Amino acid sequence: MEFSIKNTSAAKELSDCIIVGVYESHQLSVAAQAIDLASNGFISKVIERGDMDGKLEATLLLHDVPGLICERVQLVGLGKAEDFTEKQYCKAVKASVKALEKSGASHVTSFLAELPVKALGIRRKVAYLTEATLDATYKFDAIKRKEVKSAPKKAITQLTIHVELSSEKQQAEAGLSDAQALAAGVSLAKDLGNLPPNVCTPTYLATQALLLAKTYNFKVEVLEREALQKLGMGSFLGVSQGSEEPPKFIVMHYLKGKKQQKPVVLVGKGITFDTGGISLKPGSEMDEMKYDMCGAASVLGTFKAIAAMDLPLNVIGVIPTCENMPDGRAVRPGDVLTSMSGLTIEVLNTDAEGRLILCDALTYAERFEPSAVVDIATLTGACVIALGHHATGLFSNNDALAQELLQAGETALDRAWHMPMWDDYQPLLDSNFADMANIGGRAAGSITAACFLSRFAKKYHWAHLDIAGTAWKSGKEKGGTGRPVPLLTEFLVARANQSNS
Repeated sequence: MEFSIKNTSAAKELSDCIIVGVYESHQLSVAAQAIDLASNGFISKVIERGDMDGKLEATLLLHDVPGLICERVQLVGLGKAEDFTEKQYCKAVKASVKALEKSGASHVTSFLAELPVKALGIRRKVAYLTEATLDATYKFDAIKRKEVKSAPKKAITQLTIHVELSSEKQQAEAGLSDAQALAAGVSLAKDLGNLPPNVCTPTYLATQALLLAKTYNFKVEVLEREALQKLGMGSFLGVSQGSEEPPKFIVMHYLKGKKQQKPVVLVGKGITFDTGGISLKPGSEMDEMKYDMCGAASVLGTFKAIAAMDLPLNVIGVIPTCENMPDGRAVRPGDVLTSMSGLTIEVLNTDAEGRLILCDALTYAERFEPSAVVDIATLTGACVIALGHHATGLFSNNDALAQELLQAGETALDRAWHMPMWDDYQPLLDSNFADMANIGGRAAGSITAACFLSRFAKKYHWAHLDIAGTAWKSGKEKGGTGRPVPLLTEFLVARANQSNS
């Protein structure tokens, strides 16, 4: 989709369709008022008849409105003016775009960026509008049979974003650029998650990292099994030993900050398919376990976003990736693995494998002397029970780092919730035969998983994002969400701004 910024009159706009807003009180947005005036009260009459109530996300497509040059006018409900926040704004944008999906309007002009949204400036409003539009129009059809070439395509190909003042255009262009970079990263994360597991293997993820590095000129290393054995990554290799697919340990070096600046390290769980291993999962919905690599996908997506932004920051990406399969060589309940740190782990449940690959990656991260380490993982079903599908679970050994991530989530509309990780929970991981067990029982499952990881992150400020409830959707809308790429990108942008201020 092509985007452009324009400052023009709604009544004189020449495009296939223009989008304007109506509040629940029947108050018209500024652009809607201009159209109403040019059409001799046509919009007001439509509203008075009850065809548009202004409720949030309601839409009405009007054709051949008198006094206008454009072919169509899309009215979108904004809800109550006093409740119109960033969230409602994005919902209205998405609703307006989705309603035009099969309308035949390919060149569309949106006047929604003129709407007052709290204290938001035009840069952020244009960014939100662009992100919401690209999210609403995302489609994954890379592996579907190609459509007949002669079939007509009904989709928006050009979106012009109207700004009220010509002096706002520069800031609006900056917002558009920000959003396109972020959306590219979100789209990559979605694509990787949505690919079938026979395509998106550990080798495929490594290839994507190498392609990304080549495109944006940063360094990537891919460590193979022999190198991992020399490093002593017995925990990671233990998980991978039941699969025919070779494990890969991907390390990305994006070093665009000051030379002396300590890097932020992002660690992404990359289980490209999780059967549960010998502790086999139930067959129902097991197909969704292709999404168990969404932590890795979010790291790759974030790297694409910050590289497209040319963000002046030092960031390292670490992705341990393999499959968890129930082969005759697979790790068994009762086995004891020796991690890279030297700590031994009794495997009580082979389906608690994410923490087993992440612990070695967290130990590996020590060599970078990081300013902070954030790991991202579809780690526990318990987190879904605790928080549902709205908030990502956030655990940390440093409150200041946790607050940075929480604020980034609020700004990016990709929210997280700070969960407890008190020492009281640590004894639940006690083992009679090793330094620790890999599970702590059913109670507080997401917390004991975080406690397990915390034992390998004592040498730096660390946070853990459990995205099991937010990385993908099930049911009719099944598919990757791209979260938490917006949160991570906003976190890194804020860090870059702080470092260079």
